[in-house]
Amino acid sequence: MKPATVHEIKQELSSLPPSQLAELCLRLAKFKKDNKELLTFLLFEASDLTAYIASVKKEIDQGFEDLPKPNLYLTKKSLRKVLRITTRQIRYTSSPQAEVELLTYFLSKIRQSGIPVDKHPILTNLYQGQLKKVHAVIASLQEDLQYDYKRGLKDL
Repeated sequence: MKPATVHEIKQELSSLPPSQLAELCLRLAKFKKDNKELLTFLLFEASDLTAYIASVKKEIDQGFEDLPKPNLYLTKKSLRKVLRITTRQIRYTSSPQAEVELLTYFLSKIRQSGIPVDKHPILTNLYQGQLKKVHAVIASLQEDLQYDYKRGLKDL
């Protein structure tokens, strides 16, 4: 089965009555956790983005508390898990400012945790890759926001 294009889906959804549209959304939410999380964000948390960013930061903090520090292999796997969760939350917001804020928070938590990023090449690549991503997103923002975020990046 070949999926329909976004344009075709949009046309079909606009022709449906609201009750059937709600039914489709609920059915979609049953099949995948990501769909349910996205619907939760859009319905309940999209109106207050700062509170949502704060809750994601708490999730990042929890992930860093659970890091197995003596074992670098497990630390690397746990860092990737925290980054994967953070990236998924960023995708829900589709806001470049939220992306910069959350990724810089993630990078600052790596620095604060005392993980020897410079001594392990995989951790170095992970850190540098996220730093490049932050710089790319900052370049797409307005000049006054660029200045503010670049000042915050100097420590990283």
